[in-house]
Amino acid sequence: MATNTKDGITIRIMTEKDYDSVKPFMREEFFTAEPLCQSSGEPVHLQNEKDNDEYHLSMIAQGTCLVATDDSRDGRVVGFVLAGPQFPEDVEKHRQEAEELEQHAWGRICRLLSKVEREANLFERFGISKVLYSHITSVDESTRGRGLGSRLAATLMEVGRSKGFPLMVAYCTSFYSARQKEALGMECIHAVAYADYTDNQGRPVFTPKVPHTHCRVMVIKL
Repeated sequence: MATNTKDGITIRIMTEKDYDSVKPFMREEFFTAEPLCQSSGEPVHLQNEKDNDEYHLSMIAQGTCLVATDDSRDGRVVGFVLAGPQFPEDVEKHRQEAEELEQHAWGRICRLLSKVEREANLFERFGISKVLYSHITSVDESTRGRGLGSRLAATLMEVGRSKGFPLMVAYCTSFYSARQKEALGMECIHAVAYADYTDNQGRPVFTPKVPHTHCRVMVIKL
């Protein structure tokens, strides 16, 4: 079941209406904690905001996003996953979109993710025609350490299986998110070290704090 409750926290499929609560939660909890956004010192949540809202809503419409709510706090959002299907033609589309983005933090992040996506070469590597892409996972700081992130990822795997996805992938920019997904049986099939990802002057584009040293491609067969 995609809906499950444990310790007073319910995980369920996200609706478009939920996005009104999820978006400010993402601004407060995800953009301030994700290593590349955090280390940029830029207001990343405002960069390409309209396009990102449209992208997130398109994922929600697929029934592949999850929200976690705290029943003891009037159903307040305490975590979420934005996820959606991707197809072989999306790889080139993402490359073109990333190249057209501005030279701000979000643009730099998208260009890195596009490079990682091309190098991982999932569709040819696994001989598949679609993949469930786990885009953003975030949990409330007050609930961290209680396994909610793992519950969200495990529930998303169930959703993926029920919808016939052969594979789930996450591009983990955080050491902790990669470690959590590894504990759930996901495997790192490719990684890019931030120290090796440099600009034209040979300087690292991203310098997040240790232990965030790599962007890792984590996959699991569903």
